[in-house]
Amino acid sequence: MTHALPPASPTPATPTVDEHPARRFDVAIVGAGPVGTTLALMLAQRAPQLRIALVDGRGAQAGYDDPRTLALSHGSREILARAGAWPHSGSGLDSTPIQHIHVSQARRFGSTEIDYRDHSVPALGYVVRYGALMRALDAAMSRVPARFEHAPASPSAPASQDTPGLHHFRPYRAIALRQDSQQVTITLGTSIDDEAHTLHATLAVNAEGGLFERQTARPRARDYGQTALVGFVTCDRPRVGWAWERFTPDGPLALLPQESGYALVWCCSHAEAKRRREMDDASFLAELHTAFGDRMGRFTSVTARAGFPLGLNALGHVVDGRIAAIGNAAQTLHPVAGQGLNLGLRDAFDLADTLVRNAHSAPHHLGVPGPAALTAFARRRRADRGLTIRITDLLPRVFGIGAAPVAVLRGMALAGLDFVPPVKTAFARQMLFGQRG
Repeated sequence: MTHALPPASPTPATPTVDEHPARRFDVAIVGAGPVGTTLALMLAQRAPQLRIALVDGRGAQAGYDDPRTLALSHGSREILARAGAWPHSGSGLDSTPIQHIHVSQARRFGSTEIDYRDHSVPALGYVVRYGALMRALDAAMSRVPARFEHAPASPSAPASQDTPGLHHFRPYRAIALRQDSQQVTITLGTSIDDEAHTLHATLAVNAEGGLFERQTARPRARDYGQTALVGFVTCDRPRVGWAWERFTPDGPLALLPQESGYALVWCCSHAEAKRRREMDDASFLAELHTAFGDRMGRFTSVTARAGFPLGLNALGHVVDGRIAAIGNAAQTLHPVAGQGLNLGLRDAFDLADTLVRNAHSAPHHLGVPGPAALTAFARRRRADRGLTIRITDLLPRVFGIGAAPVAVLRGMALAGLDFVPPVKTAFARQMLFGQRG
């Protein structure tokens, strides 16, 4: 079976296969964003006998310059700490903690608050810049033994092909993955020449997800007809450590504490998002105040407005033979509750743990995991992945129903969480840690 991957830049029309022997690896990871890099780090640390290829389609600076804001759960911080990217001691990764989350629906009664002290964690989550996270992950990569850099113009000598450890291919893009009963063949290309290079791997992981609007349709897909309008805002009366999720008639509106202000994620129709992006700052801020309310006073500034179309796009099965998909390559979610990257990092953690356990229990294969490990991984991820997809798909649709009886029921459900602590705790723990596989 062939797994086509969208190239990061135009594919050469007639690539030629390089004359160098095909490189051979135990695990090849395609995609070096936060999820793929975290997987590579954990494998390199816990299974140093493995030959690991990390295929990185972008240069380092492109990741560092990415302006996106990320919301990481406490569980994700623990995963990044295990990968060496977020030290347990000291401040670690530059971030803003979320200690309280207020959830409400606009123009209707019903709200609830989630407090970090109720869950014995230092914070419910952390707001970080994508570039800061990638710098932290690359710093952790520099501390991994036997790491090799490969420039397109200077292929490694054949003598180094069997060296265990992490081999970082940058900047290469994967043109295609093809598998047979023995191995996965990965065809690589670069943006600076027309040669197609070849890797062989016992197992391959697709962590190259991309954004919803650039993806091909998967078995479970839904276009929400919405755009996430993002930006950075400041206000008169900021509340330190507070994050806000407000369900409006247009769609969910989130404000996440970030540095001296708030990262804004405002989900609304494509037409409304376009109109709001084109508004002058004063009009935009007044409209935001009307939608959000007066909890933090007047909004005083807005910068970096941008929009991203929203949709659900998920695989039915995350494993096909010798190939697994994780992160956005397996599922792209609505941003409500901020679960996309957090689910992807849990994918990476569970896959690394499953591969390591299989490697340690397979001495007759010289410590190399096989397809059975991916089957075990898929089974381990089923509950967490299924529940998270259902929650993030259901919430924006249920809260988008304007009928008064439905709004009353929603309000009762929100208010009722405070009176049924076990249910509230279960929901919060799902957001913090997911389902344990």
